[in-house]
Amino acid sequence: MMHYKMTRPKALFSLLCGFLLCLVLFSPVLAAGTEKIRLDTSVPQKVTLTVGQSVIVESPAAIRKFALAAPEYADVTVLSPRQIYLIGKVPGATNATIWGVDGKIAAMLDIEIMPDVSRLKDKIHEMLPNEKDVKVTASHDALLLAGTVSNTANLSQVVALANAYAPRDKDGKSKVMNLLEVGGVHQVMLEVRVSEMSRTLMRRLGINFAYISEGGQVFGVSLLKSLSQVGSTVLNGPVLSPKDFSNTVGVGNTINGILRFSAGGATWTSFIDALKENGLTKVLAEPTLITTSGRTANFLAGGEYPIPVPQGGTTNTVTIEYKTFGVGLNFTPTVLSNNKISMEVKPEVSELDFTNAVALQGYVVPSLITRRVSTTIELADGQSFAIAGLLKEDLREVVSKFPVLGDIPILGVLFRSTSYQKNETELVIIVTPHLVKPVDMAKQTLPTDAFVDPNDFEFYLLGSLEGRGEPAKSKGAASPPRSDKGGLEGDFGHIAPK
Repeated sequence: MMHYKMTRPKALFSLLCGFLLCLVLFSPVLAAGTEKIRLDTSVPQKVTLTVGQSVIVESPAAIRKFALAAPEYADVTVLSPRQIYLIGKVPGATNATIWGVDGKIAAMLDIEIMPDVSRLKDKIHEMLPNEKDVKVTASHDALLLAGTVSNTANLSQVVALANAYAPRDKDGKSKVMNLLEVGGVHQVMLEVRVSEMSRTLMRRLGINFAYISEGGQVFGVSLLKSLSQVGSTVLNGPVLSPKDFSNTVGVGNTINGILRFSAGGATWTSFIDALKENGLTKVLAEPTLITTSGRTANFLAGGEYPIPVPQGGTTNTVTIEYKTFGVGLNFTPTVLSNNKISMEVKPEVSELDFTNAVALQGYVVPSLITRRVSTTIELADGQSFAIAGLLKEDLREVVSKFPVLGDIPILGVLFRSTSYQKNETELVIIVTPHLVKPVDMAKQTLPTDAFVDPNDFEFYLLGSLEGRGEPAKSKGAASPPRSDKGGLEGDFGHIAPK
């Protein structure tokens, strides 16, 4: 605490000299229009200063002594017996006590020194002249940012400028209270088109044959690739006749041709597996999602399949878990400005594959064929980007044959089984974001609004599934226009901001 005490007559002489000296030193400051405060001796008075700025406190009566509680925050200079000159040094708060010539306390001052925000305001206006709704104020020993900014990019720039001008704490961190809000539309609608074409080509040729002599005592069977099977009667006992032999030979599921002929009393039977197959698959999905900036939205058009999970212990308990498949989409948008969006997109397309299924305790669990993409991009409202180049080509050739016999030219075809399979898949994903806002229910249309029930004449005699009249008006909605598409296409639940 700093005390200032004055006694007569030396005090009067010292004050007079000090007054003349201060008049010379502070005349430029006073001429610049230093703020003056009239001291009220009846109640405690609050004085607010800015770092580097000053104020003159005028007392209605002569001042004998005053004391400053924390002189590290402010500096005091006596101008005259009734005037005190206060200068703010660093942000903080303190108080001052003033005594009159009668020795009694004349007044109490609560002094608060605020950071200087004028330079920060000028710098924000210089760097971001279009951000006119940013408010910068001082709160005790910190800077307070309030109002709105147009986008998140400008928000980070304003905060960075405030950190450069803000006071520091003991750890050297800037004291900035950020209450800014980002203006504009923050709801993002994402239109995704998943297009996939898959072509398959398969060629397969396999031959099994069976031979039995006229008396049934001599026979032979080829079982390559399990196209045909024989029963225990053939393996454990004599064959009495060709008819009995034929009844004990099984045929596999892949056999699509059987040829039998007799020569010299012997019977020959050929089991043929010959197949050429071409396949074409088209997948087109158009999911649409809406979410706010910074939040993740999920979409799945598919289903779930059960997976048995054996539990430990002696009870042999099996629980069921479900795994999803189909066309899925996860995306997290961040609105950077009124015409710029940053997005993290994770589309996925999966389907069940029973050819690679796993059998577990009587359950058949299929595998999944999955195509998954994860990327982050920036683009404007209404622009599109395509994730392409997801090409996949599988080629598989399998030849099973009897040793030596299968290598004989031409005749070796009878002793070998061949399989050729080729798969080609191309996947393209097109994503288009839009900034949207909710629509009034009176302007909302539904896919069912354009449907009209057919009458008996239209349904029974004309075979029409939809009537020709005008559709009924939905409650709270405008009358929808007639559409040959049945109302399945259009904007639902959103409109683009103006």
